[in-house]
Amino acid sequence: MKLFQTLVLLALASSCAFASDPSPLQDFCFAVNDLNSVMFVNGKFCKDPKLAIADDFFFSKFRYPGNTSNLLSSKVTIAFVDQFPGLNTLSIAMARLDFAPYGLNPPHIHHRDIEMLVVMEGTLHVGFVTSNQLNNTLFTKVLSKGDVFVFPQGLIHYQLNIGQTTALAFAFLSSQNPRLITIANTVFGSKPPINVDVLTKALQVDDNLINYLQEQKWFENH
Repeated sequence: MKLFQTLVLLALASSCAFASDPSPLQDFCFAVNDLNSVMFVNGKFCKDPKLAIADDFFFSKFRYPGNTSNLLSSKVTIAFVDQFPGLNTLSIAMARLDFAPYGLNPPHIHHRDIEMLVVMEGTLHVGFVTSNQLNNTLFTKVLSKGDVFVFPQGLIHYQLNIGQTTALAFAFLSSQNPRLITIANTVFGSKPPINVDVLTKALQVDDNLINYLQEQKWFENH
C-alpha cells in the first residue's frame, strides 16, 4: 500500500513539474490589478453554445481567387479567428494562397503555429531556414499539384511560384490566431524606423542602402 501511495505521489509531482502555461493568442497581454479596468482575455469571449447556428461554423471567402495585381504578385486570404469566429478555442486556422506567374509569398514567420501547405494548382518552390543552433540550414522543395510540405513553428519560410501559370495552395495552421512577421516589412518598415546604426552593423552594409530600404513602401499581401 505504501509503495502504491509513493508511486501516486511521484506521478502527481511529475505532472506538476512538467506543467506549462497555455500558449498566448496575441502578441502580448499586460497584467492589470484594477478589476475596473478594461477586460481583455487570451483569445475571444465565447458565445453561449446553446445559441450556435450552422453559419457559425461556415466560411465562404475561399471560393474566390485573391487579387494578385500587386508588387508581390500574390494574395493570401486568411481565415483566422478574427475572420472566422467559429475557430475560437479550436487551435486551427487556414489560408488560401493565390499566385500569379512568378508570384512570391515573401519570407515570414508564424511565431505561434506550425503550417502545413498543400498545392492545388501549379508549381511552387518552398523553403524554410532552421535556427542558429542548427547552422541556419535551408530546406527547400519544388511542389506540384497534390504535394504537401510542413513548416515548423517559428522558422522563416516562403513560397514562390516558379511556373508560367497561376498557382493555388491552401495552408493549415495550428493556432486560431497565427499572426505573422514578414521579415523585410518588419525590419525596414517599422514605425518608428529601427536606428540606422543598428541595421548597418547587423547587416554589414552602408547606411545609404539602409536609408533606401527604409524609404520604400513595403507591401503586405494579406
